[in-house]
Amino acid sequence: MSQSDSLHFSIGILGISGGSLLLLVKNYADSPEKVFITDTALGVLLLLFAALLAYAGVLRIQSHRSLFASLCLTVSALWSGSGLVHILIGQNIISGRNMLRDAMVPGLAAFTLALLVICVVAILHQEVVLSFIALSICLACAHQIAGLADLGFGQTATAACYLMVCMVGAYFGSGRLLCYVTQRKVQLPGMSLLNKDSVKPTQSQEANDVAAVGIIMNLLSASVLACPLLGVVPKLFIAHVPWLWTAGVFQLGVCVKMYRAMDTLAATFYGFTSILRFTEGYTALVADLTHQVPYSPVPFPVVLSVLFFILALFNVQGGFVNPIYQLFFVAYSIAIAAEPQSFFQKGTQGVQAAIFVTSACVLFITLYNTVSANKIPTGADVFKKLVAHSSKFVLHTHDKDLHAPYLGYSKYADADVLGHACSVLAAFSITASATSGNPLAMLILPWAVVSGGVLQLLCGCVAFARGKTLESTTFILHGVMWAVWGLTRFGGLYGDVRSFHVAVGIISFMLFNVLVTAGALFLNKVWFVYAFTFQLILISFLLDAVGALPRGYDIAVTILFGLVGFYIFLADIINCTFKSPQLPFGDPLIKLRGFGGGKDSCPHLSARRSTSVQQIAEIMKNGGICGMPTDTVYVLVAACNRPQAVEKAYRVKKQAKERPMSLWISSIKQLEPVRQQISPVLWDFMEAAWPSSISLVIARAPWMDFFGLGESSKYIGTPQSIAIRNPDCTVATHLINSVGPIAVTSANPTGEADTTHHNQVYAKLGDKVDGVLCDGPSPENIASTVVDCTKIESGQIGFFRVGLIPKSKVLHIFEEIQKRHKHGQLNDAFETDITDPHRQQTDSPTDLSETNTDSGFGHVTPADSLSSVDLSQSDRQENENES
Repeated sequence: MSQSDSLHFSIGILGISGGSLLLLVKNYADSPEKVFITDTALGVLLLLFAALLAYAGVLRIQSHRSLFASLCLTVSALWSGSGLVHILIGQNIISGRNMLRDAMVPGLAAFTLALLVICVVAILHQEVVLSFIALSICLACAHQIAGLADLGFGQTATAACYLMVCMVGAYFGSGRLLCYVTQRKVQLPGMSLLNKDSVKPTQSQEANDVAAVGIIMNLLSASVLACPLLGVVPKLFIAHVPWLWTAGVFQLGVCVKMYRAMDTLAATFYGFTSILRFTEGYTALVADLTHQVPYSPVPFPVVLSVLFFILALFNVQGGFVNPIYQLFFVAYSIAIAAEPQSFFQKGTQGVQAAIFVTSACVLFITLYNTVSANKIPTGADVFKKLVAHSSKFVLHTHDKDLHAPYLGYSKYADADVLGHACSVLAAFSITASATSGNPLAMLILPWAVVSGGVLQLLCGCVAFARGKTLESTTFILHGVMWAVWGLTRFGGLYGDVRSFHVAVGIISFMLFNVLVTAGALFLNKVWFVYAFTFQLILISFLLDAVGALPRGYDIAVTILFGLVGFYIFLADIINCTFKSPQLPFGDPLIKLRGFGGGKDSCPHLSARRSTSVQQIAEIMKNGGICGMPTDTVYVLVAACNRPQAVEKAYRVKKQAKERPMSLWISSIKQLEPVRQQISPVLWDFMEAAWPSSISLVIARAPWMDFFGLGESSKYIGTPQSIAIRNPDCTVATHLINSVGPIAVTSANPTGEADTTHHNQVYAKLGDKVDGVLCDGPSPENIASTVVDCTKIESGQIGFFRVGLIPKSKVLHIFEEIQKRHKHGQLNDAFETDITDPHRQQTDSPTDLSETNTDSGFGHVTPADSLSSVDLSQSDRQENENES
């Protein structure tokens, strides 16, 4: 277990221990005559502990510690829901022991079963401490249910369970924290019980790590809705809202984490279920406040059932467990459509009872397969084997190119599937809006606001992280519009008098959407139709605001928009699953030179294929210039033995005189023919420092003529010096081996940000680029470290820029070289600096002290131009301060 893992574990287990101590005191000290901790205070404290556990659980998921992450997030959800219920009790919204029992039992029952499943899996995986904690909290919940059902049972048993959790958690949590603080020098007895090795994480496991939490939230919702059917509670009421909305919030979090795990289909599923959770809670809230059960219109749940079915169909590629599980939600959506009072009727509640049992089984399978090397068979390879024998269907391979971002660096999968599905749901939710009377009487608000508003905003944020500027703008704009319109029109805020202010706001949205529609002209035909039909919906909103809406117009345009959105949803889900066949989006209606990645104008080849590197090498041998990934950012390169190409690269980039190009080699062996012209100290420093993200600025010498630069050598470096580098990048090394040393500059116009993705190369530099090697987002967004070696023979080096390699590491390498040349003794220059620390430092070389070189060398400051010893002393002081 790493040091950061130890800290996260300590936070989580001490959080469980602290919350258990709070509940221990509450259950032991409270009596019917005297309340030791008020319900409001208890609720607030439980929410604080829940937030702490959620933080620890999310961090542990990233470390692939599945069981502990699931335990933390499950207990966090338990304490979130029960904390909110206690706050309602403290504010007298819930009163009486019977109401408290009806409020708590459904949630406690769900978590009792969930914790029991976690305990069983932990026992099978020999996680002793986790199984003990899960079992103890499980028994505490069961005893609490018994105490609520029978007053004579008392609360002592519940307190005893939390006492065990508190003691075990405090011991192991503090032990792990002590281990972290002392850097493993001090370990309490028994800490080895926490060091159980996990199965080596894979991308599918990362998805399963968080999937268990989403399933538990389905279990919670099913328990709340099935309890009225079983007679456990009389009906669904306001005290159940905290449980349902807690499930909704957690499932939104699961949705985001699924995008981080690159699982688009699972993220879409939990996005859909979160809509159901918020709608169930909203129904209970409105029914309690208005004493009228909202009527559920037919279109929305019917469309939702279709979307669930399509999702289940495409999930077959991952096995049969999840598709079968999702078919229960198809049945649930149909039951909502079939019964006017939906969540309050027995048909819907009966389906939820089936979902409760199914969720428990799927939870066990998911958790067990996540932590165990011996998997329960789910038929994961059956569909792939069937498709493999078909010539019509070719599945996508789940490599990093499948969800490669358009620009920049992103850790999220594509969210277009969920975004367009939510557009469809929001559109069909308002097709039944032609009613009079109380707007809350019809169940439209949560359908429109959650699906059209909240989830579209989430999809917009994910699209923005992936560099999809137009798509993210569209999702965010539409999300805000659906949320505002839904709350205004269907939330009782609209009023009988049409408001001029509402009309002005809608006109503003229309103007923004005009810009989106214009931008879609450059994307593709389908997106243009999508943006244009939303403009028709905005017109219907405006006409409704001014009281001039023609009969049937709003329904017609919303159905049209919904059908367009459904086509894009279907195309997205098919295209992200199959390489062929694929549904077309159409070409852009307007094409501009340099727009859209340029794949038709110049070759964009995968950097992971040797044939691609050779093809780019041939382009460069013929005088072409190309974009190339490196160990830092993307660069523009030209072969040094093609002087015209070097000059072309300089002019294409619009290079300013103070931004000269640099020289790159694949190995110091390429300098062997001119070694006699390079000082021994510099040669040894090159050997020790390379290959790496270190650029060395050295004095210009006649040896540069060896590379065939001719007149173009003036574009590399300055008249006094040049920057040379041997990159630590396999692609660059193979390419330079093929074409010889290369002239390099950053792949962006002077003054702009560095290029961090292959799609940016052509977008920034246009048709004059002859080829691009594509390798997705840059591994680092930090440029190289630039070291001044023009005075290295006198024992001094300086720094023009400290980048990816810290200066302390560079100075350590240089000191070792100096010692080697002086037989372990520092040279005179070092001794002078040590004996006279206030000695005036020599100026940096005039050729680069006020200029920048390749790829954005920074301006030199007095601190940057210090001698090596002063810099090393400064670094030592910094390290001491950090330690």
